[in-house]
Amino acid sequence: MKITPDPYTSSLPKTKRPTEPSPASRNDNPNQSATLNVQQDTPTHFVRQKILSWFSRVGISPSMAKDPKSQRNTLERRKQIIELQKAANLQAVLNIALNVNITESENDGLDPDWFFAFSNMAEEIHSPGMQELWGKIFAVEVSKPGSFSLRSLQMLKLLTHRDAKVFAKAVSIASRRQHDTIPRILVGFHRKKGILSFFKRAVPEQLNLASVGLSYPDLLALQDMKLLYASEIESGEYAEGQQTRWRCGAEQFTLESKQPGVALVYFKFTAVGGELYKLVPRKQNPAYLSALKNVLSEVFNIH
Repeated sequence: MKITPDPYTSSLPKTKRPTEPSPASRNDNPNQSATLNVQQDTPTHFVRQKILSWFSRVGISPSMAKDPKSQRNTLERRKQIIELQKAANLQAVLNIALNVNITESENDGLDPDWFFAFSNMAEEIHSPGMQELWGKIFAVEVSKPGSFSLRSLQMLKLLTHRDAKVFAKAVSIASRRQHDTIPRILVGFHRKKGILSFFKRAVPEQLNLASVGLSYPDLLALQDMKLLYASEIESGEYAEGQQTRWRCGAEQFTLESKQPGVALVYFKFTAVGGELYKLVPRKQNPAYLSALKNVLSEVFNIH
């Protein structure tokens, strides 16, 4: 999914380019100049402590011993730290899974290959927000084996917490047609052009998703992550009076075509996106529903 400048890059602190000192301020002592430059480029105490803290989590410090015997001890300690962190990650996922409220069902047992692949991936998940998703996945899979493919897990493992928040935005405006498992983001309609269409007032046939919380860079990111298909899709043409029933969040609505030759335009979730969609709470987005109905009301009666 990309192709716009990273919106986060612009917020990073810019490195100040060193300037040539004036002759009056120059110091002929090269050692003092070097010291001044080092002090200028050294991170602040707060940043330094954060750097040290993160590296300590993987058993690395700036004063590690150089002799072979001490190095071996250091490496063993580092392995122990990493293994303890992996175990802590799995324990966090387990605790979340145990607290998921899910309906029991009688079915075949969990596939052992799926479980060990799951555990190998879940032990690498450090973010509490992402651990919550993995805990929910395991609870659902135990209740209904086959709900999540290993391909979906591999994709989920690549997602950061920020990616998951973008995906949650898409879920909040996704709709599912009755008896359909794959969600779609409805954005407007397309109609077959006829002679009379030239005499009708122009109407917006598609809403701007950025105005309801999902920006164009967000769409590109979701497409790049293979959670949405890369281009808009049109449904088949509706006959006059034909009805379809949809659900968006907690709201259900029926679209009834006012005329023939009308098609819905939408972004469709991929199979992986559809599986992950089940895990994210469907929050209502009233602004999206209002804007969508306003656009679709030109060619559909909405009940």
